[in-house]
Amino acid sequence: MPDQEKRIEESEIFRNAPMEEPARQYYFIEQARKLVKKKSEELGRNLFFCCVTFGCQMNARDSEKLEGILEAAGFIKGEEDRADLVIYNTCTVRENANLKVYGRLGYLHSLKKKNPHMRIGLCGCMMQESQVVEKIRKSYPFVDLIFGTHNIFKFAELLIRRMESDNMVVDIWEGTDQIVEDLPTDRKYAFKSGINIMFGCNNFCSYCIVPYVRGRERSRNPKDIIREIEKLVSDGVVEVMLLGQNVNSYGKNLDEPVTFAQLLQEIEKIPGLKRIRFMTSHPKDLSDELIQVMKSSDKICHHLHLPLQSGSSRILKEMNRRYTKEDYLALTKKIRQAVPDISLTTDIIVGFPGETEEDFQETLDVIRKVRFDSAFTFIYSKRTGTPAAAMENQVPEEVVKDRFSRLLKEVQQISEERTSRFQGTVQEVLAEEIDSHKEGLLTGRMSQNILVHFPGTKEEIGKLLPVSLDECRGFYYMGSRI
Repeated sequence: MPDQEKRIEESEIFRNAPMEEPARQYYFIEQARKLVKKKSEELGRNLFFCCVTFGCQMNARDSEKLEGILEAAGFIKGEEDRADLVIYNTCTVRENANLKVYGRLGYLHSLKKKNPHMRIGLCGCMMQESQVVEKIRKSYPFVDLIFGTHNIFKFAELLIRRMESDNMVVDIWEGTDQIVEDLPTDRKYAFKSGINIMFGCNNFCSYCIVPYVRGRERSRNPKDIIREIEKLVSDGVVEVMLLGQNVNSYGKNLDEPVTFAQLLQEIEKIPGLKRIRFMTSHPKDLSDELIQVMKSSDKICHHLHLPLQSGSSRILKEMNRRYTKEDYLALTKKIRQAVPDISLTTDIIVGFPGETEEDFQETLDVIRKVRFDSAFTFIYSKRTGTPAAAMENQVPEEVVKDRFSRLLKEVQQISEERTSRFQGTVQEVLAEEIDSHKEGLLTGRMSQNILVHFPGTKEEIGKLLPVSLDECRGFYYMGSRI
């Protein structure tokens, strides 16, 4: 341990810190509050922070925790160009995500030159890659704090460490079995919230870096999940989104195994909770039990995100997805029979190594048979560190772009047709925010996750309202109040 780090560990602040979590982090939040107050008095103004999120909904949920901790420590949320502390919560699913962060670090360096006491922190999936951390150490020495996905709960402690130090603080864990929740959170919406029910992934799809940066699957205790949701409902939340890399495999590693379907049944019993959403589901683990629970539920939203990735069984095998085209078609047929008005959405990758025109046509065939309500379509991105990156037969760029264009056209046409099926009906819509395009309108979502714009006031935000769907405009509706 370097001499300076040893001095910090032996300082009074760290000697007096409790060992158990989350009490230890609340202790450091209080210490940070004292230091922030002192610095604010020196400057004669508040200290501001800005947290920028890249990536998925799990990253967004992590950022709510980071912001909650900073606000509890006395920082005020502000804009990036005037912040005293900037945190980038990074994604690394695609190489472009990394390049975007490097580019923005150059901009932060120019801000730091104008504001020498500004601090810069990097966390999230990108930081779990050793070559990334080494590059930042060498090329971006002005960064103050680096930590990863496994120890995000330690943010307050790491912040204190940097406040007490003159050097970059790096704290990356290769993995963990530890789950620490019950820390301050700044929710984006007062009426809905994401809930982590599990962390990590065991699937090792050949194109995906996630298992390497998020670690192995770890499920939270169901009682802790229920308690957290009950607390949120008492605070005004009516809709929750259960989050995990593969929620269908929830509970397998618990001392007393619980299925995801059983967890949903317990959550449904919570008084005051109106809607339950979840993502993401892996087709290989979606059980008949879950389908029946969705069919009989009054609270589970009629929307299921079920990544396909490819319609070719040969490519699916190369992707290590562990289902076939026929498996996927049978599963979606079973889901639609149980919940006829369900909205099925998906992810599709075009240009996976070795993909032929015949393979691509298999994907189009699945799209035409399933008729997805919408699809997130991606051009295959070679991801260093994954098996697919070393595969031969990488598909030429011009071929991939042509296939992607054809795929997009097919997906969009079907999506518009699927969305229009509700025209002329009255649906329950959760009012989420003031419409950004037209005064006097609100924007909300149906159970099927379809956007609706309709007349309303800001006082109605967070309420479930009956809305007539008068006009379908492609991927959303214009509605009127009933």
